[in-house]
Amino acid sequence: MQEILEEIIDYLKGIWLKRRYIIIATWLICPVGWYFVATMPDVYESEARVYVDTQSLLRPLLKGITVENNPNTQIRLMIKTLLSRPNLERISRMTDLDVQATNSEEYEAILKALKNQLKISKGGRENIYTLSIEDKDPNVAKNIVQSALTVFIENTLGETRSDSDSAQKFLNAQIKDYELRLSAAESRLTSFKQKYSGILPNQSGGYYNKLNSSKEQLKAIELEILENKTRLDSAKQQLSQSISATARATSDNKIKDNNSIQTTFDERINELEAQLDMLKLRYTDRHPDVREVTRRLELLKKQRTNEIEKYLAQDNSNPNNLNRLNANPVIQEVQIQVNQLENHIASLNVRADDYRQRVIELESKIHTLPEIEAELVALNRGYEITKSKYEELLSRKETAQLAQQADETTDKIQFRVIDPPRAATKPSGPPRYIFFGLVTVLGVGVGVALSLVMSQITPVATSTSQLTKITGVPIFGVVSANENLGLQKWHRKKTLIFIGSNLLLLALLCVFISYFLFPDIIQAPLKRIF
Repeated sequence: MQEILEEIIDYLKGIWLKRRYIIIATWLICPVGWYFVATMPDVYESEARVYVDTQSLLRPLLKGITVENNPNTQIRLMIKTLLSRPNLERISRMTDLDVQATNSEEYEAILKALKNQLKISKGGRENIYTLSIEDKDPNVAKNIVQSALTVFIENTLGETRSDSDSAQKFLNAQIKDYELRLSAAESRLTSFKQKYSGILPNQSGGYYNKLNSSKEQLKAIELEILENKTRLDSAKQQLSQSISATARATSDNKIKDNNSIQTTFDERINELEAQLDMLKLRYTDRHPDVREVTRRLELLKKQRTNEIEKYLAQDNSNPNNLNRLNANPVIQEVQIQVNQLENHIASLNVRADDYRQRVIELESKIHTLPEIEAELVALNRGYEITKSKYEELLSRKETAQLAQQADETTDKIQFRVIDPPRAATKPSGPPRYIFFGLVTVLGVGVGVALSLVMSQITPVATSTSQLTKITGVPIFGVVSANENLGLQKWHRKKTLIFIGSNLLLLALLCVFISYFLFPDIIQAPLKRIF
């Protein structure tokens, strides 16, 4: 660290020894630069602030009814396109800048200058926009800002009208196109239906759906037939039992009660059933006693049935017995139920035969109907898509018309000029004080750099350590110069010249700054004189 500080000090000493180059550089650069900055023409800034109101009262009322354009997006687009060539040409014509150009190169330079100098910016979160420009003539600057503001407002409002008209034209063209497409689709569908009118599927579904449905219906009818046959068998059995009971009731042989059919086996059957119930309370069905009682009970029931059948067989030949049986209301009711079940089964068989025939017919057309049906589905799908698009376009047209009427009734975007453009009375630039400082820094910097370079080209040892480093010989002592040599006076003289030169330059800089800092005191008398 110490060595670095020593090197820096050596460099500074070398610059100080060659300080005459600083004087030369500052006097060559600073006065010329200050004069150039002083002669720069004044520019005047003109600006305008405008507030863009996008909160229209009609907008929430028409929400969901008309097409809504985002006004903020539209404004941002207009801002980006404000500096487009057509707009710049329009601004140049409005401000008569195009008259100043004598050829195409000058006209292009004017448009380029407008594009570079005209600025538009948004202030804060509100829709407040600022248009500004700087020009040598304050009136020209005002006219340019006013023209740009006019172009900005007219383009934004006119864009909405243009969009509505373009949308109407596009929708009308599309509606006509879809009308032709819809008519063509209807013609194709009609021709197809006329061609295959006898074999087209109905509205109950496709071919495979109809086939599966017919098979399921056939299975359901067959199942219903089986159920009704079972009920018929049960009714016939009940009829047989009722006839037997009635026949038994008319005879005294082995009949003990007129209200019910009883045989000699009934008491024993009742006893065994009671005994069986008692055993089941104590044992399971696999117990030997339970099995034995169950076997005897079944044997007695079979003997009782045989006895009733023999008796009925003996009495069937008697006409009086048959008449009495037919007069029994219970037998009549059972007989009616039997007849109804037989009729129902017959009708179900007819329906089952019809479904069997239908299934056979569908299976025979398995290679024809699916193709026709697929073609019909494709035609219907195309027709429905075209129809839905056509209806959607009609709805969009009505919406666009309503939106256009709303735009013509009131403006969704309103412009309020907060600060109109004015001709500036005082110049806004160029920033001469900054340029004066930059020129000064540049002159001093060039002088310091030149002194550093010259100190390295013709080096002078300023310390014992530097001399030791250069020669490699250790220094044991230093001898000061005698005043009789005049070296100290010469160095003092050079220092005074350096200080005086810088003070003179500073005074000259103060003169330039004062000329622009106090225009009423200095510039006004000079302008009157010259």
